[in-house]
Amino acid sequence: PVGPATDLWALGALLFRAVQGHAPYPEESTAELVQLVCAEPPAYAEECGPLRPVVESLLRQDPTERPDFEELGGWLRSLVRSAPEPEAGTRVVPVPPDPRRLPIVRRRGELVRRRRAGLPDARARHKRDREEGDSPSRLGRMLLLLILLLLAGAVAYAMLFMPRQHASHGRSGTGTTPSAGQSSPAPAGSRHSPSASDTQAGGTSSVPAGFTLRKDPEGFDIAVAQGWTRTPKNGSGEVVYAHGDFELMVVPGRDGSAAYGSDPMAYQRDKERELQPYRDSSWATATGLRTIEVGGRTMAEGQFTWTDGQGRDLYVRNMAILLNGRYHILQVRGPDADRDEVTRLYEEATATYRYTG
Repeated sequence: PVGPATDLWALGALLFRAVQGHAPYPEESTAELVQLVCAEPPAYAEECGPLRPVVESLLRQDPTERPDFEELGGWLRSLVRSAPEPEAGTRVVPVPPDPRRLPIVRRRGELVRRRRAGLPDARARHKRDREEGDSPSRLGRMLLLLILLLLAGAVAYAMLFMPRQHASHGRSGTGTTPSAGQSSPAPAGSRHSPSASDTQAGGTSSVPAGFTLRKDPEGFDIAVAQGWTRTPKNGSGEVVYAHGDFELMVVPGRDGSAAYGSDPMAYQRDKERELQPYRDSSWATATGLRTIEVGGRTMAEGQFTWTDGQGRDLYVRNMAILLNGRYHILQVRGPDADRDEVTRLYEEATATYRYTG
């Protein structure tokens, strides 16, 4: 019957043919071959050496006398362990030539000795060669990744800093075409609803907590935060109140409209000395530029940023008032990070300024 025993017999016949060089039964006639297999024992495996008992056991006619798979496996393993190492012959076995290196000649048995001695296999060396050959492709991928990162950095740089560049260009124009982020100056004849910063010429004696209405000897009243120190008028006609990183600068009527024109916006943009650092800075912005007319008085105001000589980023609120043919300047400077405080100080100063001289 067909079963595991049949497979074992077939294995024995295969080993017999492989080692002996011929089949265990004559194969001239198929009918005779079948009859011999069923009735006669096979030829002796005289040339099988240590495999002879294995082959002859597998070819026994009685299936129950053949070894099982576990017994056969143990038998073969013991034969492998006890097999002597092949002797290295004098003949050499040529290896197929590799165009990348010189021909290699290896004697028989060398590969077995190298494996048992723990030496690296030639195939592993070829694998390393292939891995080393892949290094240019890895280098190409790294270069591509680096280029993509540089492009991303350039885009981020443009998005962050190009608006400042546009604003910087805008200040050198004629004033009729404001740069990006700037408000268009209102025409000289336009009017705006008065705001907290529009009522500066009217004057008021009521100031919020934390401020003091200072009557300056240079002929003006203005609300200044408590604890601020006053610096007398300097050679540029500026009176400065300061505290920490904040400054309130007042210029009471230094420049006249006869020499500087009667347009406060043009004066503020191109001629006002207190904004010269803005015009000189390569990193500067101007926003919120507008012209205001209240009670027959014309004013121009704006918000500016620049970097001073000490490397600090400043935020500046500025107003130029044309009053009786003279320009009065109110300017508050402070750190760019404290814009809210600069705005609070500026609004109180412009709301309470009154020229008395």
